[in-house]
Amino acid sequence: MQIIATNKKANHNYLIKEKFEAGLVLTGAEVKSLRVNTGSIKESYIMEKGGELWLTNCYIKKYSSSIGKEDNSTRERKILVNKKELNRIIGSSKKEGMSVIPLFLYFNDKGFAKLSIGLGKGKKKYDKRTAIKSREWAIKKQRIEKNKEI
Repeated sequence: MQIIATNKKANHNYLIKEKFEAGLVLTGAEVKSLRVNTGSIKESYIMEKGGELWLTNCYIKKYSSSIGKEDNSTRERKILVNKKELNRIIGSSKKEGMSVIPLFLYFNDKGFAKLSIGLGKGKKKYDKRTAIKSREWAIKKQRIEKNKEI
């Protein structure tokens, strides 16, 4: 698995409950551009239109050798998931107030571009603070234990 782009703020801003693997509808030039690692999902989000999921604001740089006239590097791209997962994602986002977050973009073992999607609830400010405190305490604890052994 070759990771192309990650959404680093996703785990900081959301409590991820469930993860899904989804495909993307891309043009040939976009796939070639992603193979050179020129993509970003930092500011992107997923929205539902007409019973389908769409990845919006995902930046994929224009491939230098492409002939196409398409200049829109942040166009909406269709997300491919099976019907059962689609109903589950849309239902929980509407009913339970969960958000659909793109986590990372990667190439799987077969060479297909895939998107990891997370279903999660937004964290409050105090939740973020406690997460940071626990992470820092874990690092401090490891340092103390390492120094005890010496």
